[in-house]
Amino acid sequence: MYSHILFPTDGSDCADAALDHALEHARTYDATLVALYVADVREVGYAAPALSLERVREALLDSGEQVVDRVTERAREAGVEVETAVSEGTPASEIIRHADERDVDLVVMGTHGRSGIDRYLIGSVAERVVRGSDAPVLTVRQDST
Repeated sequence: MYSHILFPTDGSDCADAALDHALEHARTYDATLVALYVADVREVGYAAPALSLERVREALLDSGEQVVDRVTERAREAGVEVETAVSEGTPASEIIRHADERDVDLVVMGTHGRSGIDRYLIGSVAERVVRGSDAPVLTVRQDST
């Protein structure tokens, strides 16, 4: 049923909760797990104007490599084949792009479960992926594990 499962991660506890589900699906269907970290550098200039954009960008990409390395470690411990990618851009757009380019069969991702004004103002990466992805998307709330 599934041969490639995309697991977008930001390294948060919420994403870790979704990793358990992604690994279980990958193990059950003998699928390759594709771990993706997206470095979102859009707001860096506003959030940290005294810092060099290039230094912050490099730090975000380095952090992304560490995050996908941890996913690789967990996947190998679970006996799951894994591929990794670190990219930069708008998270939802990059996740959808990777899902399309890698022809994934399922996206498994965490959701922070925002509601009310936070959801309205901040939006939801998971919601944008659900609406924009051709592949099915399994969203996992941190407290659902």
